[in-house]
Amino acid sequence: MTGFWLRNGRAHRAVMDGLRAPADRDGFLRLDLRIEDGKIAALAPLGTAPEGQDLRGGILFPGFVDAHTHLDKGHIWPRARNADGSFLGALTAVMADRGGHWGAADMAARADFALRCALAHGTVAIRTHLDTDADHAAVTWGMFSRLRDAWAGRIALQASSIAPLDQFVGDGGTMIADTVVRHGGILGMVVRLAGDVHAKMPAGFQPMLERFFALAEDRGLDLDLHVDESGESGARALGEIARTALRRGFKGRIQCGHCCALAIQPEAFARETIAAVADAGIAIVVLPMCNMYLQDRVAGRTPRWRGVTLVHELAQAGVPVSLASDNTRDPFYAYGDLDMLEVLRESTRILHLDHPTGAWPAAVCRTPAEACGFDSGVLRVGATADLVLTRARMATELLSRPWHDRVVLRAGRVLEAAVPDYAELDGITGFSG
Repeated sequence: MTGFWLRNGRAHRAVMDGLRAPADRDGFLRLDLRIEDGKIAALAPLGTAPEGQDLRGGILFPGFVDAHTHLDKGHIWPRARNADGSFLGALTAVMADRGGHWGAADMAARADFALRCALAHGTVAIRTHLDTDADHAAVTWGMFSRLRDAWAGRIALQASSIAPLDQFVGDGGTMIADTVVRHGGILGMVVRLAGDVHAKMPAGFQPMLERFFALAEDRGLDLDLHVDESGESGARALGEIARTALRRGFKGRIQCGHCCALAIQPEAFARETIAAVADAGIAIVVLPMCNMYLQDRVAGRTPRWRGVTLVHELAQAGVPVSLASDNTRDPFYAYGDLDMLEVLRESTRILHLDHPTGAWPAAVCRTPAEACGFDSGVLRVGATADLVLTRARMATELLSRPWHDRVVLRAGRVLEAAVPDYAELDGITGFSG
């Protein structure tokens, strides 16, 4: 591939290295970018390029990174609706669907569909959680390993187990951890008991948490936990996870998702928890679209709170905070398309990630890449030229439209990909039109 310039673009200073230039009030700066042999060869001040495609001041991103998804659950809504939109309603519907449908072919078809959506939107890396229990672990993880191989070079895939805390006791925990090791995954769990919700600290919580950490330490595994996903003040696992990691001197990466209940805790307790999270080096991933869908849902009553965690306070304490898609068209979230630009747009509105914008554009690329260990998500010389180009010239333009006409570059070449038609899944989901 011969080299070429993209000139007169804009990128946020938080998503790039190696270029000093004046930025606008939202942190976007003008630049020219050179691509050679599929990699970024130069990030230069505006006016450097002697020729090349004029981006007309359009905002560009490195390829997106989605650090928390559920590919095994995705797109089952037509056959497994959430009867009341609640967390328990979602859990019940998913467990019933899993028992009747989740063979390897069913999961692979739905996951591949979701990945084609993500690819067309500009995502280059994804971490998915996989329901992992004795009845489904082998089939689910086998499916994922084949999927990861099939998608190599298009989207880098990681997988984390997800199972209730009590499933890690005894032989069940050993099975889960060994399955994760065989498939090169991350050890993950949800901090509640089987069939329960995130309402309070479970009985026997600390010994079960210690067992979970020991399983990871013995195998050199990183951790990813679903934590305190409720508006109940009794859901206080996050601080205990951080203190346990500190006390044990845990060496691996830890990511915690949701952490909704932190937002309704007393201020002193919240500050203490955030300090422990920062000291432990834990990364937080927030899922605002899914959490607003589920949290504080009561039939016939308007929700009273947003269902999301203290993102500004966490970031101010130095905690890496990522934004992610979470569930897609399943009982936990009836919507979504694995589109990280949608995630950024909606998160900005829900979480007030504006005035000032700060470093939040990095939360859909650089921050999750670093938290998960993906080699992507940043604009720097030598990085693969995976880019998302828009015609938006300022933050308000970027966040006001879905930019369906965005241009996705992979290794410097225009990606010819479109989102697939939902009708492809009709035979799987049972939708008859």
